[in-house]
Amino acid sequence: AGLRHCGGYNAQDRPRPSPMLAYAIRRLGQSVFVLVLMSFLVFVGVYAIGNPVELLVNPQADEAERLRATAALGLDKPFLEQYWIFLKGAAGGDFGKSFVFNVPALSLILDKLPATIELAFVAMVIAVLLGIPLGLVAGLKPDSFAGRAIMAGSIVGFSLPTFWVGLVLIMAFSVHLGWLPSNGRGETVMVAGIPVSFLTADGLAHLAMPAFNLALFKLSLLIRLTRAGTREAVLQDYVKFARAKGLSQTRVIGVHVLKNILIPIVTVIGLELGSVIAFAIVTESIFAWPGTGKLLIDSINQLDRPVIVAYLLVIVTLFIVINFVVDLLYSLLDPRVRLGGAAAAH
Repeated sequence: AGLRHCGGYNAQDRPRPSPMLAYAIRRLGQSVFVLVLMSFLVFVGVYAIGNPVELLVNPQADEAERLRATAALGLDKPFLEQYWIFLKGAAGGDFGKSFVFNVPALSLILDKLPATIELAFVAMVIAVLLGIPLGLVAGLKPDSFAGRAIMAGSIVGFSLPTFWVGLVLIMAFSVHLGWLPSNGRGETVMVAGIPVSFLTADGLAHLAMPAFNLALFKLSLLIRLTRAGTREAVLQDYVKFARAKGLSQTRVIGVHVLKNILIPIVTVIGLELGSVIAFAIVTESIFAWPGTGKLLIDSINQLDRPVIVAYLLVIVTLFIVINFVVDLLYSLLDPRVRLGGAAAAH
């Protein structure tokens, strides 16, 4: 009692975790749940499709050989036991060995993933560097020839199938003009132990067409999103007031318009980056880009369950990390996000 009345320890004086730390812990718990749920669903799906032993063992093999192969792959155990063994291994970073290559599934994916991530990042850079300026032009001058042409081009970009655009690019720039190579990754250099192709002229030549093909839909999306945000922002009072103060058009657009439309744009960029990584399969197949796309298709055809599930968990983890980074960028772009989180915590 004396401590309470004499300024001693009070439960209310205990340090509280910061809102950002509490948010990170909550997101971590949600992420673990999503990973476990997705791994189970894919495990069920692959298990239900068929028996990989039928594809891996010679059709002329007798029943004894089939049984030995089944036991060697761990497929002789009940489904739930197989999943539990996988889950325990995955918790320690072991996703099992590929049925086809007999090497760790995760190492197979990590060997191919840098090429896919490089392709996806370059595609998003193209989409951002072209999409935001073109969207601003279309939003600031909607009735001009340039504005109408930009919007018409974005509709075309939405409408054309990715595989068809890829084939047209190959026909035009590889077959007829001979300017760009049609397949492969080209010359690479090692950066922090990771091979990258965008730092060499030959690598850039190989990267140009697949990156643009992958960027086209995202470019059209960013154009339309930026245009809509710009059209709404220029009608706001703070923009009219900035112009009334005599600020230059460049400052009005760069500070008052662009800064206020960046939050939804950053959201879309983050989400679309994850989808570009996950769904680059078509582009990688058309241009024979040595990423995870071909590996995944081959694994599905051969029912290589460890590789399929490991690929999914890697992609889901990338989605989670990207979304978390986007949430952090919110607080940098708009201080009200930080203030709102702090107020809620108190």
